[in-house]
Parts: sequence; structure tokens; C-alpha cells
Amino acid sequence: MTITDTLIAKEEIRTLAQLYSRGVDRKDIALLKTLYTKDGWDAHGQYFDGPAADYIGFLERQLPHMHIGAHHITNHLVEVAGDTANGEVYAIAWHLIPDGKGGLLHDMQSVRYIDQYVRVGGTWKFKRRDVTFDMKLRLPAEDHGPKPDAEHDISYSALTLPLFARGGPRT
Repeated sequence: MTITDTLIAKEEIRTLAQLYSRGVDRKDIALLKTLYTKDGWDAHGQYFDGPAADYIGFLERQLPHMHIGAHHITNHLVEVAGDTANGEVYAIAWHLIPDGKGGLLHDMQSVRYIDQYVRVGGTWKFKRRDVTFDMKLRLPAEDHGPKPDAEHDISYSALTLPLFARGGPRT
């Protein structure tokens, strides 16, 4: 692989991680389904450990309860070896979730995604994601108004290039 090929692969892999964050935060299940290999695996600590298709089903059931999600990638270290790669993604995940008593909680986490990637048909996908939670903090939250409608987020009408399409990039 040339240095140019390696740099392009790293950028494509970083976009993959960003699309995952977008998919979860915009509750875009169709997009999330495009990001893993058919035999992909996701291990989300105490929350989920199993096939990626089942993890996406888990998210489809859980995300409607989350008022707001914001996954902020801070560092992303990637090493590419041909059509495979490894990566470690540092992120701050912030969620506004029900507290079970009629109120809301700020759920903040410092997470690391330990990723194995593979290029399938020219597209990078997650082969395996292991999530480690380095810090978790829950605090009571004031009312933030009505729950945003992720499916009709302004980004879908304002950002018209294929990368931003609901359900994943259209090429």
C-alpha cells in the first residue's frame, strides 16, 4: 500500500466512525445497518454483547426512549494493513434519558471503541466493536423542552450531499 492509499483508507475509516455517531444520534437505523459486516460483532459492555444485527435491533428498541444523544469523537488512532485495520476511538457520549420517575438524566460517558475494520467491496465496515467505559456520570437534568424529532432533523434538508442522506450515503 502506498502512503496515499493508507491515508485514504484512514480517512474512510474515520468517516465510518463518524457515521456510526450520526446514526445513533439521529436514530437512523437504516444507516447503522450499513456500517457492519454481515458477521459483525458488537460488545457494548454491560448493555449488549452479540451479533451486530442484533445490536442494531437492540438500538432500534432503545433509541426511541432517548431524548437526545450526542457522541463526540475526540481521538481516533488507526493502523491499516491492506484490507484490514485496527482502531481505537476515544469519545464523549452524552445522552438525555428518562430517569424512570417522570424526569430526565444527563448520562455522560467517556468511552473507547476498540475496533476491527475490514474493507468489503471497496467499503470499510466494522468487523468488531468492543466498547469500554472509562467514566460514567449521571446527573438530574432540567426539562429541555420537547424531544427533538431525529427523523426530521434539519441536517437532512440542509445538507443535500449524499454523505448526509438518511439511511446512509447514496452513491
